[in-house]
Amino acid sequence: MNTIRSALCTVCFYIWSIFMGLLMMPMVLLPRRGFRLFVMLWANGNTFIFRFIVGIRVEIRGREFIPVGPAIVASKHQSEWETNIFLHLLTDPVYIMKKELGYIPGYGLYARKMKMIFIDRSGYSKTLRKLVQDARETIESGRAVVIFPEGTRVDPGKKLPYRPGIAALYGGLGLPVTPVVHNSGLCWSKRSFRKYAGTIVLRFLPPIESGLERQEFMARLESVMESAADELLAETDKSQNRTSTEH
Repeated sequence: MNTIRSALCTVCFYIWSIFMGLLMMPMVLLPRRGFRLFVMLWANGNTFIFRFIVGIRVEIRGREFIPVGPAIVASKHQSEWETNIFLHLLTDPVYIMKKELGYIPGYGLYARKMKMIFIDRSGYSKTLRKLVQDARETIESGRAVVIFPEGTRVDPGKKLPYRPGIAALYGGLGLPVTPVVHNSGLCWSKRSFRKYAGTIVLRFLPPIESGLERQEFMARLESVMESAADELLAETDKSQNRTSTEH
């Protein structure tokens, strides 16, 4: 049954994305805010597909820490799901993306229209300077910046070093950073097309205040995010074991 649901979800996702991709092609002539309405329509359709075909529900925790207006949000990255959810929760967010995504036909054009920020992960100091410059323009326009500190999708329970991009944003923009953790990889693994019914928990953590030294900031960010992610994974494991025992 899971294979059937996963296959149906994948087919519907691509049909919906192709349909919206074609519909949005002439819409790039609209002002960005008008074009964003079609991006949100695409995102809402994805949410519908995940919910009613696969059975993926969403629980948001720490709503009191969701930033309003210009902000830096540092999120764990386990699947494609989180690139969809922040469109609903933050103020017109801008994602930090690897430059390769900009080469995808259609997707790259639309992402640029939305003024997403593309980075060359091998560019080092030059890339970081450009990242801060682009992010500053984003913040000045009243939008939020979303960055995945590990730089790639990471399976639940696995750990990778946090990359320097988040430290560059923190030091260059002088804003607090709101950490976010979740368990989306349990429902949508990066290694498989299979998607599993369940509840994805997304938790906003208290913001880390601005003004810390780079090393102190990075140590605190990694500590709070990894601890919260481990707690969430342990909670999920206990819930699954309890359900298994009851049945």
